[in-house]
Amino acid sequence: MVTQTAQKIFRRLGPGLITGAVDDDPSGIATYSQAGSQFRFGLVWTLLLTTPLMIGIQMLSARIGWVTGEGLASNINKLFPRWLTVGLVSLLVIANTINIAADIGAMGEAVRLLAGGNQTLYVLGFGALCIATQIFFSYERTVRILKWLTLALFAYVAVILTVSVPWHQAITESLQPWTFFPTDSSLKEYAAMIVAVLGTTISPYLFFWQASQEVEDSHSRPDAEKLKSDPKYAAKQLSRIKLDTFFGMTFSNVVAVCIVVATAVTLNLKGVTNIQTSAQAAEALRPIAGEFAFVVFALGIIGTGLLAVPVLAGSAAFAVSELYGWKAGLSKGFHEARGFYLIIVAATGIGTLMGYFELDPIKALVWSAIVNGVISVPIMAALMWIGQSKRLMGKYTISTRHRFFGWGATIVMAVAVVVMFATSF
Repeated sequence: MVTQTAQKIFRRLGPGLITGAVDDDPSGIATYSQAGSQFRFGLVWTLLLTTPLMIGIQMLSARIGWVTGEGLASNINKLFPRWLTVGLVSLLVIANTINIAADIGAMGEAVRLLAGGNQTLYVLGFGALCIATQIFFSYERTVRILKWLTLALFAYVAVILTVSVPWHQAITESLQPWTFFPTDSSLKEYAAMIVAVLGTTISPYLFFWQASQEVEDSHSRPDAEKLKSDPKYAAKQLSRIKLDTFFGMTFSNVVAVCIVVATAVTLNLKGVTNIQTSAQAAEALRPIAGEFAFVVFALGIIGTGLLAVPVLAGSAAFAVSELYGWKAGLSKGFHEARGFYLIIVAATGIGTLMGYFELDPIKALVWSAIVNGVISVPIMAALMWIGQSKRLMGKYTISTRHRFFGWGATIVMAVAVVVMFATSF
């Protein structure tokens, strides 16, 4: 009975689950590993804070896609000047490409740690694999693969189970972060890490992906558009979106907490406080937590990278295609949506080449965070305006409670961006 219930719930999950899992990509793993190794449990509160904010803004993104039948770029273009939409989409593509480079580079390094060999060949192989799967696999098969790849994140839950966690200390420092502030770290470093965690958990490409997947899912059902006027059908779909998003974002942040706690216990408490990449975090685990923890951590990097790269490239392709009115969608063949697939190939290919030439992972993360920071606040504000627009949303405008969490997330990100620039320059 329990197994059947779990299977039913898993079948109902889709865009929200995949989006949440993608948030824990190799770049995110590197950020959470650094947070744990440098500040122990002192930054877990940021993940507790962002969970309801993530749920609110991602639920809005999905709602916009389902109600309007169009992605975010199309909707933003209807309410705001063309030049603003073009600028935001252009910066999104740049940030995603840099992020792809960091993720593919991390996957290549993880394989090298596990099996030895030439890292650059692994990078090229992963790039080619990610391009091929998106071009040659059907939409249904792609979604099915991505859903199963989310299971890779349980690797970090497994790591927690293999180490001894001082739970009382972890809970105390997590809920009362002022009880722990490292004397050898400046306020600038602490503030910068807060911004990095916030920027990693609330990223613009996730908004575009989840909205576009709701559109794609609706288009795969011929009667979906007609049924939107049926109150029972609408209530069922909005309930599905709520469950999907709630589960996906909660799952994402639970895994993030596991990564922070695992690295805090195995690295910080052993005096290792400077982790710059996800692969470096995995390698540092080996002499401290044992071979099993190292292998599981490294395999998680590969699994989450394979999950994240198609989403990064796909969200960029959806945004550009919507902006210029091109046919788009993973359910369409290459000849039907050439522009869409060429954006996927270009973003993944350029990112792979950047990884091949061993782009500095820290610089990649910094620039990606800066670009995402620049565009996240106006995009989130635009989403809130769209969600409140009766012209675009009709009778499905967002509730007062949803507005509270949505604007709350926007304000938090605005403050984070201000802090980011204050601490960066």
